[in-house]
Amino acid sequence: MDQAKIPQATAKRLPLYYRYLKNLSASGKQRVSSAELSEAIKVDSATIRRDFSYFGALGKKGYGYNVHYLLSFFSKTLDQDETTKVALIGVGNLGTAFLHYNFIKNNNTKIELAFDADTEKVGQEIGGVPVYHIDEFQQRLTENDISVVILTVPVQAAQAIADQMNDTGVRGILNFTPARLTVPDHIRVHHIDLAVELQALVYFMKHYPV
Repeated sequence: MDQAKIPQATAKRLPLYYRYLKNLSASGKQRVSSAELSEAIKVDSATIRRDFSYFGALGKKGYGYNVHYLLSFFSKTLDQDETTKVALIGVGNLGTAFLHYNFIKNNNTKIELAFDADTEKVGQEIGGVPVYHIDEFQQRLTENDISVVILTVPVQAAQAIADQMNDTGVRGILNFTPARLTVPDHIRVHHIDLAVELQALVYFMKHYPV
């Protein structure tokens, strides 16, 4: 299977499917229909069937999908057997919340290191994650084989920090700042602007009522 041919919209939904299938498996459910999946995760059943069709025959008409098989399949597809090491840069209110949460329901993703410029935070452990001075981040990212960074710094500092990641081995940035980062082609950035998302929600509430 050529993963490059999977639409990005489909790829973004795979972790959502995987999470729900884990819950189904834990509850002892053995099979599920696209209609049941649709109701649970609020994605229409036609989209679910189309998404699954990219990966071949995952289910049978009239039977639905085998939960254990789907869970095993998407676990391999999403590389759940491999742990992705993550670093967080910016231990403010949002960053601190991430450290306490640390993706406890996602077994293959873990924040290993955190960085901040505040000397009162440096040397502490927050949520079991050590906090280092931001001046050390290039060296420590490289030494610890960190491939993903969560960026929760002030917006004016974001681009300068991103510029220093070129030779660290980082391949992905989850950017929670409003800055639209310019990075080399080998680094992928996902922007999550909470203010923009909130504005979009209010707009849809007003103009596209449920």
